[in-house]
Amino acid sequence: MGVRTSTGNSDGKSRLEALRQLLSQGKLSTQDELREELEAKKFQVTQSTISRDLRRIGAVKGTAPDGRTVYRLSGDLSAPVPVANGSLRDLVKTIESNGSMIVIHTLSGSASLVALHLDRVRPGDILGTLAGDDTIFIAPRSVKKIKETIALIERSFD
Repeated sequence: MGVRTSTGNSDGKSRLEALRQLLSQGKLSTQDELREELEAKKFQVTQSTISRDLRRIGAVKGTAPDGRTVYRLSGDLSAPVPVANGSLRDLVKTIESNGSMIVIHTLSGSASLVALHLDRVRPGDILGTLAGDDTIFIAPRSVKKIKETIALIERSFD
């Protein structure tokens, strides 16, 4: 039995299924941990392959019950956003605006979790979000109502 690579279509599908199974356990915090687990399952992968695969299957970083940040599947969009020991407000450092866009700074690794909440709730009629590791860019529907939108975003965390 040889090592599976990420080049073949069927191997790619089975690698994605293995990745989904790992994420469903909710225990892995880094792409390096994911790489090690996939290699233990005989998949030869690089960090960039894992990064692409995580985007492909819609994985997000979330907070485990013990407070650690872990990768997980985004799952059912109607399910509540899990937050350990408090509210989403605890993950938000600042909310600022330049008059046309709203920027939220979060604790490291928390931006996707907060953005997922905002995408579900859409407070203040926001058009959408773009999340990195600790920063979220929010496009409001109306720049004329940006202060009102910020207030509604803040209230959505209660």
